[in-house]
Amino acid sequence: MVKKSVEKILKGVVSGDIDSVKEEIKVTLKRTIGLMGVVVISLSAMLPGIFVTPTFAAEIMGAGIWLAFLLAASVVLPGALSKSELSSAMPSSGGSYVFLERTYGPMVGTISGLGLWASFLLKSAFALIGFSAYFVAVTTFFDIEISMYTLSLSALVLITIINILGVSKIKAIQTPIVITTVGLLVFICIASLFSENFDPSIPFDGAFDTDIWTLAETSAFVFVAYAGVTKVAAIGGEVKNPERNLPAGIMLSLLIATVLYSAIAFLMMASIPGEWWIVDGKVVEDPIYVFAKSVVNTEFGVFAAILSVLTMISMALAGIMASSRFLFAMARDNLLPQPLENVNAKFETPHIPILVTGLAMGLAIIFVDLKDVVKLASGFKIMIFIMINSCVIVLRQTSEKHDWNPAYKSPMYPYIQLWGIIAGIILIILMGYKAYIGGSVAIVVGLITYYLYGRKHYMHSSDSTPIKTFREQFQNPTKVEHNRRLAAFHAADFGGKSHLNVREFQNALKSLGFKFNSDESRSIFHKGDSNEDGVIDIDEFIDTFEQIEEE
Repeated sequence: MVKKSVEKILKGVVSGDIDSVKEEIKVTLKRTIGLMGVVVISLSAMLPGIFVTPTFAAEIMGAGIWLAFLLAASVVLPGALSKSELSSAMPSSGGSYVFLERTYGPMVGTISGLGLWASFLLKSAFALIGFSAYFVAVTTFFDIEISMYTLSLSALVLITIINILGVSKIKAIQTPIVITTVGLLVFICIASLFSENFDPSIPFDGAFDTDIWTLAETSAFVFVAYAGVTKVAAIGGEVKNPERNLPAGIMLSLLIATVLYSAIAFLMMASIPGEWWIVDGKVVEDPIYVFAKSVVNTEFGVFAAILSVLTMISMALAGIMASSRFLFAMARDNLLPQPLENVNAKFETPHIPILVTGLAMGLAIIFVDLKDVVKLASGFKIMIFIMINSCVIVLRQTSEKHDWNPAYKSPMYPYIQLWGIIAGIILIILMGYKAYIGGSVAIVVGLITYYLYGRKHYMHSSDSTPIKTFREQFQNPTKVEHNRRLAAFHAADFGGKSHLNVREFQNALKSLGFKFNSDESRSIFHKGDSNEDGVIDIDEFIDTFEQIEEE
């Protein structure tokens, strides 16, 4: 039986009832991702960062970059704890967008949603751009010629198709890749300890001989390597037992990534002599290949390069999945046009947001420089982490009025959140004008989108007229009318799964003679889709809404 969906009241702290939002969002749905799946998706979103960022970071700071990775993790930690708290109470597709929209309202939600979408797709594009350097090592070894743009764009088409096929296909592909990659990185680290060139004083001295501002600038740059730790919150609506698995998975993933990143950065610099990260005046873009080749041999380096390619494609796979959910969640709130929430009738995935995201990634691959992609993605992600930390402070401070009592609460409140906010502001300042440009563009585009479309179509939670009218008209039907409704709903089910997406639902209402406009019928659909997965079960919907409403 579909649970009754209460009104979305938290559209801003002043006008909201957070407890009712928690109840609305926490309803049970067809969830497929457990704790291991959360860890796998988070790590697949993070691990590619270590395959590209070390050498660019070394260009800024030198051999002591391991300390920058540690400092970056300390800035990520507050955001991870805060998002764990928020996702335990609001496990919904859309992640950070949902948290910010529910806390600060639709205008901030529009800005953050589009900004998050852009930053996630940029990070995914960064993976597809970055893996080309590793593929060059492979093609050179086997004496093969291939266009890197063709390869990157072909991989993009493939992962876009896989995303449309569904989350379960993604998890099946990612799990063996992530496990094998972690094993490979651990093996290389152990092998480096026996390298004849191993000298731990090089990265140690490099870290503590660097001034604090250079360290902070480098930390800001490598921040993007950790940004994927909370990416799984964007598909929180598909996680089993989210109150436990989301916080546990996020924190476990951050711990694994921090240890791996710092250890690899330290051992890499300790075992490869000289300023190897610069060759002929250019930054080396395949550091893990160089690392493996140096401490083992060329053949093993090629194997590491092949696995690096697979890992970065896996990261892009998760990136499209998560970033497309931002557009989907915004459309569900009527902040973007309806086609973006209309899931595929056969696969029940948001195929249009996935296609739009894939197209945008293709443009980024063709036109944007790798280092600029990293800076733009890092800059906006830091801004979002700052806002996420502020959400927890706002919700905690108003907990008596709004009954904020999530299943998981961040420890060290509010000091850990304040550290995340202050440190994040410092990092953004140190990143320079490209971070400002990225943030400014996101704000301008978000405001234009909100005032041209979102404000006109967004339906405030207090406006319950469409659903109230629908319930009154739908209750207590005759047997003939009940059968007519069943026939109309099943006739609209083009996927043949006894499920309706929003367009099919609207067609069924129209055929039954209900007089609702597009926005009103969308709001009714959202009430029936308490799972927030983009479809309603026909029989459950009819059984629920035909019952006499209990006061």
